[in-house]
Amino acid sequence: MNEQLENKFDYKKYLPILVVLIISQLMIMSSNMIFENSYLPDKLNRNVQYYKAEVIELVSETLEPDPYTGEFLLGRQQLLIRFVEGPFKGEQYDLTNYLSRLYNIRAYEGSNLVVACYIKDDAVGELSVYTYYRWGYVVLLAIIFFGLIILVGKFKGVKSIVSLIFTGVSVVYLMLPLMFRGVEPVVASLIVASLSTIVTLSLVSGRSKKTVNAIVGTICGVLIAALIAYIFGKLASLNGGTMEETEALLYLSETSGLKVKGLLFAGILIASLGAVMDVAMSISSAMQEFITVNPNISSKELIKSGMNVGTDMIGTMTNTLILALAGGSLNNFVLIFAADMDTVQMLNLQTLAVEFIQGLAGSIGIVLTVPITVFFGCYLYKNDIDKNNIYKN
Repeated sequence: MNEQLENKFDYKKYLPILVVLIISQLMIMSSNMIFENSYLPDKLNRNVQYYKAEVIELVSETLEPDPYTGEFLLGRQQLLIRFVEGPFKGEQYDLTNYLSRLYNIRAYEGSNLVVACYIKDDAVGELSVYTYYRWGYVVLLAIIFFGLIILVGKFKGVKSIVSLIFTGVSVVYLMLPLMFRGVEPVVASLIVASLSTIVTLSLVSGRSKKTVNAIVGTICGVLIAALIAYIFGKLASLNGGTMEETEALLYLSETSGLKVKGLLFAGILIASLGAVMDVAMSISSAMQEFITVNPNISSKELIKSGMNVGTDMIGTMTNTLILALAGGSLNNFVLIFAADMDTVQMLNLQTLAVEFIQGLAGSIGIVLTVPITVFFGCYLYKNDIDKNNIYKN
């Protein structure tokens, strides 16, 4: 009976998950000890609050297609809305919604909107439509995502979700406060990348040589990506000052210790982490399987097999990273290549150079992760291989 209960309630199985969740909670609670959150006042947004509201009635609308593109409707709508949250919950107001090329939020009866309220003397003054209320759909998609992970991955899927939560908490409640405290962004991102790698791989794969191999390969890969980006960024005279958000970041750095110039390279390190981790873990798992299936495999054969797996992954994973960066900057690429620029001018644009260096540095990190993981894995498994070969002889 006791053995049955012990098998049924295997606390050791759930202990790592509990430990990671506790660490995540402690990280959230101690975040203010690193840097006390003090939000900067929005100078252009005084006395304006944002609340969720529902469109009760579309009173009237005067909309016409854009005379130049025909892609958007322009004009205005007269709406009757009701607040569904906040201090004015349940109250109804008339609102004029103007639709332009830049602000094109078309409302329908039953639409959920985020409404900007200018508060004057504790009462609603002016109202305007800010955007659609989208958070509910984001939560729904997250539920579907987590549900599919658990359905397909079973208990390992639960571990994956916990590791994802830990990574998110580490970025928001550790990396950002460290940056605001004045820690170099690359150092802060490296701390988070290392923690995320160790926790994620240990949680999913447990304590094993395979996990150690994947951790070493991942950390080396992202370090190489950041180092390459830093070297060529300096050679190309690129730094945080070339980013689109530089003005706002410099404003933020006035009241914190944020070092803007390092953000570019920290971003490359974080962006390449997922792809590098995937490559390192896949190669580590494959090498362990090779030894399991063929205990008599030699070191030379193990290296050759590991490199074959790695080279097959290089093409797809580098494409994944390049396409992810390209997709995130698609609007910039459209504007750049649509402009009638001289070739020399276009190829030397700061924005384009940043995107190329980000993509290429991350891809180099992926490529070099393959031999690092293979050779370090062979070193880890050397004793096992030697023992098997002794038994064979």
